[in-house]
Amino acid sequence: MQTKILACLVAALTITTVSFAQFHVGAKAGVNMSKIDGQSFKESFDYGYHLGGFAEIGLGKKWALQPEVLFNQFNSKTTTEFSDIYQGESFKNVTLNYLSIPLLLSYTPSGILSLQGGAQFGVLMDNSKTLVKNGEEAFKNGDFSLLGGVQLNLGSFRVSGRYFVGLNNINDIDSKDKWRNQGFQLSLGFKII
Repeated sequence: MQTKILACLVAALTITTVSFAQFHVGAKAGVNMSKIDGQSFKESFDYGYHLGGFAEIGLGKKWALQPEVLFNQFNSKTTTEFSDIYQGESFKNVTLNYLSIPLLLSYTPSGILSLQGGAQFGVLMDNSKTLVKNGEEAFKNGDFSLLGGVQLNLGSFRVSGRYFVGLNNINDIDSKDKWRNQGFQLSLGFKII
């Protein structure tokens, strides 16, 4: 009986040690090149930024989960058709600020290169509302996206590039035109732990 308990404790300690050895936390920042797809918006990409943190949770020698929490700013410009479609509304530049939560599955065939893919949920932040109010409306005003990209692992530094495409309509005015976010992110990260 004591041998079984001791074996279980050793196994639990070993699993915990291996898990923590494969767990890292870091910070990242970078540039967004994004646009909003829709008849009312220009086809060109505009620049924004993102900053936040990431974790790397090892799932073996080549696989890992990489959850992140990012503040994303997406910028876009409207076309002249915007005021024709939405009478009385006139915007030239549109800025959308999201609190984004990407969850990526990372495959590392070599020590330096990781291939990543996953999903991202973004909560549209309204500056006129508190954090609690924004959280209450997260599922109503949220943006769900698919992500894919690569990451270079250079010691403690992470250099990554990814493409994202929104899957749901973010038009909250009416149903005349469907709007979807899409774009590229280039990031520089640093593993702290």
